[in-house]
Amino acid sequence: MFTLPQEESRAPATGLGSASTRDSNYGDGLERECSRKPDQKLPDPCDPTAMFSSNSSYLSSRGGIIKWFWDSAEEGYRTYHMDEYDEDKNPSGIINLGTSENKLCFDLLSRRLSQSDMLRVEPSLLQYPDWRGHLFLREEVARFLSFYCKSPVPLKPENVVVLNGCASLFSALATVLCEVGEAFLIPAPYYGAITQHVCLYGNVRLVCVHLDSEVTGLDTRPFQLTVEKLEMALQRAHSEGVKVKGLILINPHNPLGDIYSPGELRDYLEFAKRHELHVMVDEVYMLSVFEKSAAYCSVLSLEGLPDPQRTHVMWATSKDFGMSGLRFGTLYTENRDVATAVASLCRYHGLSGLVQYQMAQLLQDRDWINQVYLPENHARLKAAHTYVTGELRALGIPFLSGGAGFFIWVDLRKYLPEATFKEEMLLWRCFLDNKVLLSCGKTFECKEPGWFRLVFSDKAHRLCLEGPAGA
Repeated sequence: MFTLPQEESRAPATGLGSASTRDSNYGDGLERECSRKPDQKLPDPCDPTAMFSSNSSYLSSRGGIIKWFWDSAEEGYRTYHMDEYDEDKNPSGIINLGTSENKLCFDLLSRRLSQSDMLRVEPSLLQYPDWRGHLFLREEVARFLSFYCKSPVPLKPENVVVLNGCASLFSALATVLCEVGEAFLIPAPYYGAITQHVCLYGNVRLVCVHLDSEVTGLDTRPFQLTVEKLEMALQRAHSEGVKVKGLILINPHNPLGDIYSPGELRDYLEFAKRHELHVMVDEVYMLSVFEKSAAYCSVLSLEGLPDPQRTHVMWATSKDFGMSGLRFGTLYTENRDVATAVASLCRYHGLSGLVQYQMAQLLQDRDWINQVYLPENHARLKAAHTYVTGELRALGIPFLSGGAGFFIWVDLRKYLPEATFKEEMLLWRCFLDNKVLLSCGKTFECKEPGWFRLVFSDKAHRLCLEGPAGA
């Protein structure tokens, strides 16, 4: 059994209380921060192009940056893929608790996707489509989002664009909304791969709104986002000569698992309207809220959006339907100029007609989704979450979990000899050496060393702390 390093006598204040009071590209491309050597020079995370030079005479500066993002993922995921756990073929391999994927419902999905209504070939599906997506799919997406987002009025298919995943959506939106060198505000910690999503094509920066684990002032929970913190980050960016064009919100949040209340969402949208900022809302975990007490509210459910022309919502099947390899994502925006510009980029990021047909068939099967898939998926997520949080409590490890998503934000600061990101990386390496792949806090631009994201949406035999891999 893998044992954590001896707890240091100096334990940083957590601001969480006890765990019982507040339970408290490879993969998704997050291991590049943890896997770098301590002395490895790296770009500014808020400006990845700064002070960067390519080591290849064959590449442009753009090409050098793109290659750097690939190369810097080497130790974590490449090590994992060379020694991936398999209960039969490699029982002593690495268990991946770092990539946010739902591995609990393959049986349900394989049965549904193998049914005869999914298999259709006709000329229109093999020809060039409308780059926004086939009309039959956009109509189904509009109905699907209207129902599950609880929109006050039916959503319109002409406001829908479909493409191959939310990574492409972030990239396309950054490219069409910002000039080179402009920026989006983003609360940190955040899903770290967004950095490269907005940088690689559009050369767009991120301005971090750093959040604290300690609950102070008017905050009611750790890492709480407030309008005051947004205002301060925007003012700081302006003082540094950075032009901010928008705000990125992730709801439910990755990696915190938090869910923004309707009041909070409206406050953030009003802030953006005051400053004429676009708001990109990533709702990719909206159907993965497994705690019945956790009430989820989509931006599209709000009556009277403060600035609908600058509010852009994205969703995908990667998380909620456990299909990260199928690559389907959708944008909903009332701004026709934005929709048209993103659609133009879909010639590089589109879906095949056959996949579009399958997605329409899946999304329209409300009986299967409501009566079979979602209840069982939520039950399995809940069971896996209950097991892992129970183990964390038994080990005396504080954590945060909001009842949504596939991950737990774990506080391992007391195991760092010093509160530095070098020590965080060494602890990450210790886990990897003991056959467990996690994502460290630096990956998410958390400003406090020692936080890790642990993904629990996996089969029980891979989660067991005394399993065959010694995890």
